[in-house]
Amino acid sequence: MSTAGRSPEPCFSDQLEGWLSSDGPKTIGALSDVFAEKSFAVAILLLMLLPALPLPTGGVTHVFEVIAVLLAAQMILGRQTIWLPERFRDRSLGGLATDSVLPRVMRWVRLVERISRPRAAWLFDQGWVLRLLGLVLVAFAVAAALAPPFSGLDTLPALGAVGVCLAIITADALILVAGLVIGTGGILLIVTVGAALAHFVTRIV
Repeated sequence: MSTAGRSPEPCFSDQLEGWLSSDGPKTIGALSDVFAEKSFAVAILLLMLLPALPLPTGGVTHVFEVIAVLLAAQMILGRQTIWLPERFRDRSLGGLATDSVLPRVMRWVRLVERISRPRAAWLFDQGWVLRLLGLVLVAFAVAAALAPPFSGLDTLPALGAVGVCLAIITADALILVAGLVIGTGGILLIVTVGAALAHFVTRIV
């Protein structure tokens, strides 16, 4: 069938911007209706954007990280649609995210879209790859949640999770590698700093 005359499919940043500016609810559950098969990656991306930024959040990021773990666990199980308890599914992303953080990071998303292209795109069509990436996202979200408070160390694993999600959305293996390197480096840094703090506390007690 000829595709002549069809409008090109809108890019992710345009879809996200349209969703943010719409009158609909800004909840995790609402994402499924807008982003369809990529709703898991989009939802985890939005949830991990806040801890990926060096901003005071009053602990709200821990709630987002818990939800991100639940969603990534469903990726491991191979689910096609998001399931969450109603109180999480209908939880608003909040004004801090939708009015402040997300509009500011839209330029990052657009930059990634400009440099991305389908590199090894077939990988992201493989169920086992998406399950493996779900496991990676669980690890990054847990690491961000367990990072020492007020240390800023949650930023790197959260940023790694954002990179992995962007790779799934853009089907770009190069962005995936960057996300894996950043997130893994963040986990190693958290472990190193945590071990040093534990050693210091042991010596002074």
